[in-house]
Amino acid sequence: MSTAAAPARALRPGTVLADLLPSPRLSASLERGGAPSRVRDIALVAGGAALTGLAAQIAVPVPGSPVPVSGQTFAALLVGTALGARRGFLSLALYAVVGMAGVPWFAQGSSGWAMPSFGYVLGMLLAATVVGALARRGADRSVLRTAGTMALGSAIIYAVGVPYLALATGMTLGQAVAAGLTPFLLGDALKAALAMGVLPAAWKLAGRKG
Repeated sequence: MSTAAAPARALRPGTVLADLLPSPRLSASLERGGAPSRVRDIALVAGGAALTGLAAQIAVPVPGSPVPVSGQTFAALLVGTALGARRGFLSLALYAVVGMAGVPWFAQGSSGWAMPSFGYVLGMLLAATVVGALARRGADRSVLRTAGTMALGSAIIYAVGVPYLALATGMTLGQAVAAGLTPFLLGDALKAALAMGVLPAAWKLAGRKG
């Protein structure tokens, strides 16, 4: 396969941004599912988990809430979208398991599974899988579709995280919504706007290179 043909193939429906990363000289091995493909996938999964852990350290406490504003939800959605459903799931699963084992890379340097905000980590695992599946169908290639994908991913995170917060703290569902959802809506809108600019632009750049 020629160097020029590789980017064109990668831009077909069913691909995600991470599929553009291998160098053209490895294309034949990757198509056969050889060792370079497995090494690449392992690196992407580990890198996605590390990115989420780093982004989680960008955290600001919210008065009256045990859940801080952090960068981990945005990172998790980007990881899922860029890597696809399978690798996105594995990446966030690695993030969750390592954090449960004691590595302090959840929000604000926390770890373990007993914290009230752990439900959001579980929600991110599910959300990364869903947005990754949608990205395989081109959901990150235009501004409007990216906005819808990010909104759905965020909704999934809250759908798991808010009830978990209520159960873990003894709050009513209304109190959990007030403490674990409402304060974060503006930030989520800003994160979605950022994704709406970054992801479609990345695809346009890849298309020009192809």
